[in-house]
Amino acid sequence: MQRFQKQVMMQKLIASILFSTRLMAVLFVVFAVALGLGTFIENFYSTETAKVWIYNALWFEVIMAFFVINFIGNIKRYRLYKKEKWSTLLLHVSFILILVGAFVTRYISYEGMMPIREGKTENTFLSEKTFLATFIDGEINGEPRRRVVQEDVLLAPGANNEFEFHTDYNGQPVKLEIIDFIHGAEEGLVEDPEGENYLKIVEAGGGNRHDHYLREGEISNIHNILFSFNKPTEGAINILYEDGDYRIYSPYEGTFMRMADQAQGKVSKDTVHTLELRALYDMAGMQFVMPDPVVKGRYDVVPTDVKEQGQQDAVTVRVSTAGESQTLTLLGGQGRINDPKRINLGGLEFYLRYGSIEYELPFAIRLEDFIADKYPGTEKSYSSFKSKVTVIDEDGSFPYEIYMNHVLDNKGYRFFQASFDPDEKGTVLSVNHDFWGTWITYIGYTLLYIGLILILFDRGSRFGQLKNMLEKVKKKKRKIVTAAGVLLLGFTGMAQEYGEQSHEGHDHEEGAHVEQASEAQNREEAHQHSNSSITIPKARIDSIIKANAVKPEHAAKFGELVVQDAGGRMKPVNTYSSELLRKLSKGSTYEGLTADQVIISMTENPTMWYNVPVISVKRGNDSIRHIAGVPEDQKELALTSFFDQEGNYKLSPYLERAYQAAVPNQFEKDFIETDRKVNLLYNALQGKILRIFPIPGDPNNKWVSYPETREAGFKGMDSLYTQQIFPMYFSALRKAKETGDYTQANELLESMKGFQKKFGSEVIPSEKKVRMEILYNEYDIFRNLFWMYMLAGVLMLIFVIIQIFQESKIIRTLIQLSKIAIVIFFILHTLGLIARWYISGHAPWSDAYESMIYVAWATMLFGLLFGRKSDLTTASTAFVTSKIL
Repeated sequence: MQRFQKQVMMQKLIASILFSTRLMAVLFVVFAVALGLGTFIENFYSTETAKVWIYNALWFEVIMAFFVINFIGNIKRYRLYKKEKWSTLLLHVSFILILVGAFVTRYISYEGMMPIREGKTENTFLSEKTFLATFIDGEINGEPRRRVVQEDVLLAPGANNEFEFHTDYNGQPVKLEIIDFIHGAEEGLVEDPEGENYLKIVEAGGGNRHDHYLREGEISNIHNILFSFNKPTEGAINILYEDGDYRIYSPYEGTFMRMADQAQGKVSKDTVHTLELRALYDMAGMQFVMPDPVVKGRYDVVPTDVKEQGQQDAVTVRVSTAGESQTLTLLGGQGRINDPKRINLGGLEFYLRYGSIEYELPFAIRLEDFIADKYPGTEKSYSSFKSKVTVIDEDGSFPYEIYMNHVLDNKGYRFFQASFDPDEKGTVLSVNHDFWGTWITYIGYTLLYIGLILILFDRGSRFGQLKNMLEKVKKKKRKIVTAAGVLLLGFTGMAQEYGEQSHEGHDHEEGAHVEQASEAQNREEAHQHSNSSITIPKARIDSIIKANAVKPEHAAKFGELVVQDAGGRMKPVNTYSSELLRKLSKGSTYEGLTADQVIISMTENPTMWYNVPVISVKRGNDSIRHIAGVPEDQKELALTSFFDQEGNYKLSPYLERAYQAAVPNQFEKDFIETDRKVNLLYNALQGKILRIFPIPGDPNNKWVSYPETREAGFKGMDSLYTQQIFPMYFSALRKAKETGDYTQANELLESMKGFQKKFGSEVIPSEKKVRMEILYNEYDIFRNLFWMYMLAGVLMLIFVIIQIFQESKIIRTLIQLSKIAIVIFFILHTLGLIARWYISGHAPWSDAYESMIYVAWATMLFGLLFGRKSDLTTASTAFVTSKIL
C-alpha cells in the first residue's frame, strides 16, 4: 500500500513539474534568449557553430520536448476540448504541430545540393550534412570484404570538435577519433628542415592570383605551360638552383621587370639567364614571379588566410586498431566528395574521406539550359537566373523551369534554385526531402493564425475574460488605475516597437517589379562622368533642377505613356517613375518635384543627376559610407560617390561574394541593396528602362527604349520616327519652359501615344486602366492605411478605457465616430484591393506583399463581423491590422 502511495505521489510530483506555469515561463524565456544568441553566433562565427551550441544541442531539444508535453497536458488539465475553449485549443495544437514538425525535419528528413552541368543527367545529390566516411578492407575466410562506416559529424569554428567512434572488422576493434578541425583549409607548403626543396611561383591566370609550389626534381603543368625545378626538360621553362644560385632556361622569348627598381630586361629562348627573384616575368602568354627563395618543407593541409563561402575545411583523424595508431588530415566539407586517403594499419586497409555523401533519387533530372540574366553591361550583378530541366521518370518525362519562388515538387522531393557555376554552364539546386515535416509545420502555422483571430472573439479566452472584467468594472464604476496603467504601458511598448519597425520598413512592392539596372554598364562612360562633373553643393544642384523642371501638368501627361518592364508587364510611366523614386530615396517626391517631373529631368539632363545625392543608404551602415568616401551622417549619396577617379566601381570587390552567398548576412544584404539602387539609377540615366516604342510585327510584342531603336529593326518611316521623336520632344520642352506654351510638346506626346496604340495594340492597356493605375499610385492607399487604422484604433481604445471610468454621451459619440472611421478605412481597403485586382489582372494575393495586405483585410473583416457588440474588439483588431500593414 505504501509503495502504491509513493508511486501516486511521484506521479503527482512529476505532473506538477511538467505542467508548472512558472517553469514553463522560465523555459520560454531561456528559449527566446537562446534564439537571440543563436543569431549573434551565426553572425560572429557560422551557422554550424550556432547549430552545435544551440539549435542541435540536447538541452535545446529537451526544452522543446517539454513544451510539447506541457501543451498536451494543459489540453487535458484545462479541458480545452470543450466548445467554449476551442480558440485556445487551436493555439495549443498549433504549437504542438509546429514543434513536432521541427522534430520530423530534424530526425527524419534530409536535404542537400545537386550540381548539374548543361546537357548532363543526374539522379543523385550531395548531402547537406557532413560525414566521416571510412571504408575498411580486409579478408574474411580468405575472401576480400569491405566494411563501410559513415558517421555524420557537425564541426564548426569555436566549437568542441572532438568526436570518437567505435566499430570493428570481423571482431577486430577499430577506433576513429576526430582530434582537430580547420575551418577554411587548403593544401600548402609547411616549412620543415627535414623536408624537400620547394620554389614558390605566383601567376595570375584567369585574372586571379594562384600560388604554386615546384618541388625539386619534378615537372608541373601550369595552365598548359610546363615548369621544371632542377629537372631540365625539353619544351619546359626550366628553373635551375644550386648553392644559392638561380638560373632560368626557357624555350620561349620573354621579358622581366624587377619590382624593386623597375629595371627591365629580356629573356632569350634556349639561353641560360640568371633568375631574378621578385621580378615579374612575361613569356609564353603568362606572367609569373618567384617571390621567395627556395625553402625546405612538406606539402600539407594548412588554414587559408581568407575564409570564403563554399571553401573546403579539414579534419585530423586518428585511427587505432590492433595496438597501432596513425593520424592523417582530410580535406573536405559540405557539398564535397574528395578521393579518400589510404592507410594500412593492423593488417587492414583503411580509406577515409570527409565531406558529403550521395543520396539517390527515384528519378533523374537533365539540365537543358541554365539562364543567368545580368543587368546590362555588368559582370557580377544578376537580375535573375533559372534552370530549364527535364524530369525523367519511369512514368514519363516532363519539362520544368526552376527559379526563385518557382519550386519543383516531385515524389516528396523539392528542388529550389540555389546558385550556379561561375561559367554559367551549370546550376546548383537545393534538394529537400521533408514532405511530412513541411506539411505538419504548415498546418501548425495555419491553425496558429486561425486561433489568434478567433481568440479575439472567444468569450472563454483570456482576452474575453479581460473584456468581461472591464465591462463589470464599467458597470460598478470601480477605480482600476493599476489595470489601466498596465494597458497603457502595454500599448506604449507596442507603439514604440511599431515605430521602430515602420521607420525601417520597406516600401511596398508593385505587382510587376521595377526593372533593376546594371552594376555600372559602360565603365568608361562612368569614368568620364565621375571626372568631368564638378562638385556642386546640393542646394545649387537642386536649384538648377527646379529651374529646369517642366510643369506638373505636362509631366502628368508624360506619365500616361505606356512602358514595358523587364518582366513584360505594361504599365504607365507614372508607375515606373514612382517606383524608381521610392526605391532610390524612399520618397514619392524629390524637393517638391513629382516623380514624373523627376523622370523627365533625368532623361533630359542625365549628367546633372550623376551628382544628385538621391541614393538612400541604410542608416547605421558606416562601411558603405566609408567606401564611398562620404560623411557617416550623410543619408543620401550621389552616383559619382560610388566611382573613383579611374572610374572603378568602389563596391565591386564586395559584390561577388555577396551575390554568390547562399544565405547572405546583413553586411552582404546591405551591399546588394545599395548595388541595386546604383544600378537602377544608372540605367535610368541611360534611358534604357523607358521601353516605350513597340517593334512593329514582333512575335513577342517586344518594346524598346530610345537608345535601343537603332538596333531594334525598325524600317523606313518607323525607323526615322523612333530616332527623331525624342530629340524633337525635348527640343519642344526647352522652348515650352522658356515661353510657357506646352502645345507642341503635348502634341508630340499624343503622337507617341498614337504610335504605341498602332503597333502595340495587342498588349497596351486601355486608357481607363492606365488612368486607374495612375490614380492608384497617387493615393497609395495601402501605404496610408496603416497609420489611419493605427490612429483610429488607438483613439477608440483610449475612449473605451475612459468610458470605464466615466460614462458620458460625448465619450459614446467619440467611440461611434472612431468605429465609423474604421469602417470607412475598411471600405477604402476593399476598394484598394479591387483596384489592384483590376490593374494587375489577377487576384491580389499572388506575392508576399499582396498576401499581407489581403491578410490585413481579412483580419479587419473578422474584427468587424465578430466585434459588433464589443468596442474593445474592434479597436484591438484595427491596431492588429495596422501592425500587419
